[in-house]
Amino acid sequence: MTRMDIYKKSLDLHKKLKGKIKIVSKKSVKTRNDLSLLYTPGVAGISLEIAKNIQSARDLTIKGNSVAVVSDGSAVLGLGDIGPEASLPVMEGKCLLFKEFAGVDAFPIVLGTKDVEEIVQTVKNISPGFGGINLEDISAPRCFEIEESLQNIGIPVFHDDQYGTAIVILAALTNALQVVGKNLKNVKVVIMGAGAAGIATAKILEVRELVLVDSKGVVTKNRRDLNKYKGEIVMRPYYSSASNIEEAFKNADVFIGVSGKGRLEPSFIGLMNKKPIIFALSNPNPEILPEAAKKVGAAVVATGRSDFPNQINNVLAFPGVFRGLLDKKAKKVTEKMKLAAATSLAKMVRKPTPEEILPSPLNKNVAKEVAKAILKS
Repeated sequence: MTRMDIYKKSLDLHKKLKGKIKIVSKKSVKTRNDLSLLYTPGVAGISLEIAKNIQSARDLTIKGNSVAVVSDGSAVLGLGDIGPEASLPVMEGKCLLFKEFAGVDAFPIVLGTKDVEEIVQTVKNISPGFGGINLEDISAPRCFEIEESLQNIGIPVFHDDQYGTAIVILAALTNALQVVGKNLKNVKVVIMGAGAAGIATAKILEVRELVLVDSKGVVTKNRRDLNKYKGEIVMRPYYSSASNIEEAFKNADVFIGVSGKGRLEPSFIGLMNKKPIIFALSNPNPEILPEAAKKVGAAVVATGRSDFPNQINNVLAFPGVFRGLLDKKAKKVTEKMKLAAATSLAKMVRKPTPEEILPSPLNKNVAKEVAKAILKS
């Protein structure tokens, strides 16, 4: 099926459904007694209980199982800045996946502003009604500022484009390295793309050598155009001294692309060490197609697409992460939790092969295992 066929069928389906999610009552109102218990006067007792102990809202209301999926529509999928209304079907889809895979009640919240302070204040203001906040499709570097400013609001705030991606990449890389007989701490990694996903992945990986490449070339310590977040990465002790693209790829073991269509030249793979690992994750068009990467020696290839083996998809992370956070009644997401989620995800593939380094995105046991890891961490 071509992409245009999928677009047409999806459009027809959405016209029929008029949205993918709805609110359903947990208890029917059939008698006066039902009305008294579920609304007035009985509900006043619930409100008084919460007024005495705010934390009880997690047990007595939807708050304990609810997540707000918040976006300003500025960095939607591979579509870019298309605005809040156009982002709504994507946010609805995210909410559907929360429910399908983890039983979480998620609500799409699209905002008509790109101002960092306005977004931060809006999220703070709505946070009493939710057990967690999933930031989604907000452009960099504003997404970093927004997430940082919301870390102490009493409920966990998780930017999925950053850390959902990073968790799944780390899990996939753990198993890919097992396939080729290498160790994470002894490899050189090139990350192409220095937006939300690229920076978060750079943060979560502890390797022998790391190189970051953005739209202007290799990110070096002497560049004067680096934002705060790129600047923090280049100051890490294992950051590379490479000054150009050839040096970046020379003797590299892993390529992680979150940049754009066709950005990885096959000749660059030829500069890498034997048995290179190629994660070409731009969607829908990867940095290099798997067949082309394998022709020049790639040992393991992953993409973000479902029509190739080894799909790196955030749905393997965020439903289980939030299921665990809500069950744990967590107030924030810690680095330990992120690493635990990645480890549990990797372990779900008992014997990794070049064609299978991650469980299927449709495997609903994944969310349960990731949630367990969050609870234990």
